[in-house]
Amino acid sequence: MPTTSALPRLTVAVTGLNATDSPGPGVAVIRALRESPDFDLRIIGLSYEALEPGIYLRELVDKTFQLPYPSAGTAALLERLAHIRQQEDVAVLIPNFDAELYNFIKLGPQLRALGIHTFLPTLAQLEARDKLNLAAFGAAHGLSVPTSRPLHSAAELLATAETLGWPLVLKGRYYDAAVVHSLAQAEQAFARLAGQWGVPLIAQQFVAGQEINIAGLGDGHGRTLSAVPMRKLTITDRGKAWAGITLADEALLALARRFAEATSWRGGFELELMRTTSDELVILEINPRFPAWIYLTAAAGQNQPAALLRLAMSLPVMEMEDYAVGKMFVRYAWDLITDHTEFQQVAALGEL
Repeated sequence: MPTTSALPRLTVAVTGLNATDSPGPGVAVIRALRESPDFDLRIIGLSYEALEPGIYLRELVDKTFQLPYPSAGTAALLERLAHIRQQEDVAVLIPNFDAELYNFIKLGPQLRALGIHTFLPTLAQLEARDKLNLAAFGAAHGLSVPTSRPLHSAAELLATAETLGWPLVLKGRYYDAAVVHSLAQAEQAFARLAGQWGVPLIAQQFVAGQEINIAGLGDGHGRTLSAVPMRKLTITDRGKAWAGITLADEALLALARRFAEATSWRGGFELELMRTTSDELVILEINPRFPAWIYLTAAAGQNQPAALLRLAMSLPVMEMEDYAVGKMFVRYAWDLITDHTEFQQVAALGEL
């Protein structure tokens, strides 16, 4: 009997391996990539901390290298990636953290020279949807967004609250947020967020309603290749979805298409929305990468990470329309057991 030919071998590097109560998307992206019908994949994990759980999920990650923090700049990152490319035949790299995207986008030509492909938004796209620029972005594209303003010091809190009203939402530039109901709470949250993420922070008008997220994939030419909306069922105290369910809602899909068309978005994105009691869809944030719940898109029938992999390799991707409605995810915590020698190897040598 004739045997089927083996799938082509491909090495893919993925960041975002943390999987705590505020998980990175990397592990979910890898789970989805492992289900790609097109390639036999070798997965290289790229970590920043020695205790990122994805490092030790050996059934998902074949080898891990540590990267310099984004604050080290593009030169340090390129030097490290060139070293990794000498060790591993990395063909595609998928970054999954907001804070690292600037460096990876900036290094696009140098990465291509190394033989590493990406499919990322442009620097202009990244900047336009930044939390600091969200109000201008909404006005430019006719999208409903909350009123917001930057905060450089705690002294600005009272005047800001008088303008935006209580409760107030305080957000870090890249991550984290707090809903505050008084000046004392606001000052405490400001100190914590500014200490962790620096300034400016973003003060945003509080919008009440039902929280909905949309994971999408844009082709860079205005087409939405995939969009899967999800309603949060359980939310952690840090505002992260711990359970969610896919929805059938044409208004949500139309909003995702409108965003991708208006921006010619390139790559994965997530729209964080609030549906108000008057049925208005208000965009709270636009994340320029896949969300941590991205595996739900694959489970529902639209494997966005696998499609992104094809785009990075300049392979055709058809628009995906159908997905399973009512498909749920429930996140859970479990104890991952490893040996201390593996941790020591990562901490000392920067790879495992």
